[in-house]
Amino acid sequence: MLNYVLKRLLGLIPTLLIVAVLVFLFVHLLPGDPARLAAGPEADEATVQLVRQDLGLDKPMHEQFVTYFSNALRGEFGKSLRTKRPVSEEISVRFLPTLYLTLASMGWSVLFGMGIGIVSAVWRNRWPDRLGMTLAVSGISFPAFALGMLFMQVFSVQLGWLPSIGADSWKHYILPSLTLGAAVAAVMARFTRASFVEIMQEDFVRTARAKGVSEPVVVLKHCLRNAMIPVVTMMGLQFGFLLGGSIVVEVVFNWPGMGRLLVDAVDMRDYPIIQTEVLLFSLEFILINLVVDILYAVINPTIHYK
Repeated sequence: MLNYVLKRLLGLIPTLLIVAVLVFLFVHLLPGDPARLAAGPEADEATVQLVRQDLGLDKPMHEQFVTYFSNALRGEFGKSLRTKRPVSEEISVRFLPTLYLTLASMGWSVLFGMGIGIVSAVWRNRWPDRLGMTLAVSGISFPAFALGMLFMQVFSVQLGWLPSIGADSWKHYILPSLTLGAAVAAVMARFTRASFVEIMQEDFVRTARAKGVSEPVVVLKHCLRNAMIPVVTMMGLQFGFLLGGSIVVEVVFNWPGMGRLLVDAVDMRDYPIIQTEVLLFSLEFILINLVVDILYAVINPTIHYK
């Protein structure tokens, strides 16, 4: 297992290098001049040129990339073109709100998604199954920005129960987490149902029932463990998507997280922020997949990695 983990970690280097090259090329193809945006609309051409030299944007692209990547290997990601603060400080301030929002969204979506999926599988082709799958399809089909605005209109504007913007208390997490986790809960429900339906048709389940084991024990003890491997795979992928896909929700609720920071960076052509955030999201996806692979061996001891 240790050798496998080390090999996966070493595999991070070429992957991140490829991502860094692609992101660097992408952000430099964005329309607009970051030096002009940083200097201001009333700055003359001489001032813009001075700003461009100060930001290092007057150098050839390959020199800019070598400088950026060599600094990144030392943990130095440069300074924000907009605020002049180190990129690491900008992201560290925004990382925890996004992480907490993602954990809250993942927590309730896994709980309700797996619950709906198990109930739908146990009562397959009956009204609980139809109701659960109707909710799942609705959660997948409804756009996040529209759902967020609907929640704000109902629970913040009309009823006044919950705040709509900010991240100061636990109440601020309710609407954004519900909005962000709705699609994940729907995917989890459908995936859990499919996995449980397949497992419940296995011979060991029929044998347990023939021995007189109660249905709750059959479902929770015999089926749950065997159905968890594909479900854990989906959980890992969805957690990564939540971390990277919170941009729309953070914009709707004006959430002070990394998604909102990325949108502002794109608007201002803040190259260091954009490049660092995308690299961070890529690293998160890779590490989450590694954790999922390790969980396979925990859930099913017969799985061994070399």
